[in-house]
Amino acid sequence: MATLDPRIATVTDRIIEKSKPGRAAYLELMRVEGERGIDRKSMSCGNFAHGFAAAGDDKAAIRTFAGPNLGIVTAYNDMLSAHAPYYRYPEQMKVWAREAGATMQVAGGVPAMCDGVTQGQPGMDLSLFSRDNIAMGTAIALSHGMFEGVAMLGICDKIVPGLLIGALRFGHLPAILVPAGPMPSGLANKEKQRVRQLYAEGKATKEELLEAESASYHGMGTCTFYGTANSNQMMMELMGLHVPGAAFANPGTKLRQQLTRAAVHRLADLAKEKKRPLCEAVDERAIVNAAVGLLATGGSTNHAIHLPAIARAAGISFDWDDLAELSHAVPLIARVYPNGSGDVNDFHHAGGMAFVTHTLLEEGLLHENICAAGNDEFSAFATNPVEGEDGPQWEAVTQSSNDMMLRPASAPFQPDGGMRLVTGNLGRGCFKTSAVAEERWTIEAPCRIFDDQRQVVTAFEAGELDRDVVVVVRFQGPRANGMPELHKLTPPLGVLQDRGHKIALVTDGRMSGASGKVPAAIHISPEAHGGGPLAYLRDGDVVRLCATNGSLEAVGVDLSTREAAKAPPPPIGTGREIFALFRHHADEAEKGGSAMLAAMEDSL
Repeated sequence: MATLDPRIATVTDRIIEKSKPGRAAYLELMRVEGERGIDRKSMSCGNFAHGFAAAGDDKAAIRTFAGPNLGIVTAYNDMLSAHAPYYRYPEQMKVWAREAGATMQVAGGVPAMCDGVTQGQPGMDLSLFSRDNIAMGTAIALSHGMFEGVAMLGICDKIVPGLLIGALRFGHLPAILVPAGPMPSGLANKEKQRVRQLYAEGKATKEELLEAESASYHGMGTCTFYGTANSNQMMMELMGLHVPGAAFANPGTKLRQQLTRAAVHRLADLAKEKKRPLCEAVDERAIVNAAVGLLATGGSTNHAIHLPAIARAAGISFDWDDLAELSHAVPLIARVYPNGSGDVNDFHHAGGMAFVTHTLLEEGLLHENICAAGNDEFSAFATNPVEGEDGPQWEAVTQSSNDMMLRPASAPFQPDGGMRLVTGNLGRGCFKTSAVAEERWTIEAPCRIFDDQRQVVTAFEAGELDRDVVVVVRFQGPRANGMPELHKLTPPLGVLQDRGHKIALVTDGRMSGASGKVPAAIHISPEAHGGGPLAYLRDGDVVRLCATNGSLEAVGVDLSTREAAKAPPPPIGTGREIFALFRHHADEAEKGGSAMLAAMEDSL
């Protein structure tokens, strides 16, 4: 076991120290829940009878406590390609649970929206808050007290964080996440990006664009670019919440089925032995491991919001200062589209998560002594599963087979991680350096102000942005409109950059995990709604964004002498008014952009 890098140790120790009050309160609640919480044996006969009335062949086993009863919380729907494979999972998992002397019931379902469908549409305003909704749905599912363990079926953007946040309120139980894997590779991502930019310039038809998109997103499984969904899978591996190597085996294969069976058997064993509960598995070290992996692989910027939220649910304080300090210690070892040419299938075949885990452990950049739920030894996550006769077999991976995509931590693509904190008189934000050429890390230009991403597209089409410009899109934070992703801006801004202009984006909104080559300061906090600095900017102000020294400034402007711009009216339609309560009480992006977590902490 390599000695932990002192920089990683310093950040971890700081997180542990500042988390002491919240973590102690959380663990005490989990102790009480474990000792006096609702469970099958403490139920009245009427309660209990309701709980197994529809259990069919498993009724007798549940009634007589013949073995642990495991709850399934599923995010299945067949509109979302990543979650469509889950259709048959529950019935299969029940069979595998019986093999292990356990039973399983579907505790409940949670919503699963596809950001790919809602990008640039009104429904995207629901996206971030769907995470809190999923967490609440998970809590409702598990509130029946019928279960001794939890299997979570979810993959995509807000779904895995939501499932995990909800399950952490039942952290006295062991829990495992069960992925379904990425779809096989379709149209090359670079070609898809080329057609998108041609369409943005009016040089490709809508039918040509639809054909390219359909060839890229073509079947069951997670989208193959390295966005938020696949970054989720990476983080769950490095937190030990999968069985080893489960992240990127394709759907519909025998290996995928064997991995799911192994997850059920593992969860049954944990429940029988009452060990490795989720509250112990998700500790400060596991959160640091997830952050290290995010930085080392150039993962999604959305996790600068989700990871603090997950940490809060476990009583842990983790912020962008921690992420920035880790970024200085962690090298970038992967280039997966949009940060490279190959997709997650290529990444997996090059060594994938097994090699990532191996090389980060070898350089002392990961905590090896975490309480992994998926295996007793965290070193097992440095192995890749292959199909075996009776179940998966795991093989050590100590080398990358493609050093254009995946490199050892001792010889990385760049010496520091993929995200940096930028601060100044315009607030605090995140800059994903791993996706941007270094010569574009500093942009200084007059700004153009917009209150909506559609306004940007209109200005682009009118030729108004064909110059050096910092595009500022404000009133896109959690309290303004739910903090939608602004991924629709990537093609037009990319076109402007390709024309030789100095282009940057500054916003209190989000960019997708697929955000790429255009320099961007995102998640600006405090947000413009309520008086954040972006509300005081005016068209023509010179804005300087520099990832090298971590600055975000309005140059030569005294913002304190101005009145704040008036926020647009709150969004309505497409169900957005239902989420007004979330918007009114949401906190800043750096804390997770959550109304639920803020209210929860106030109640403890």
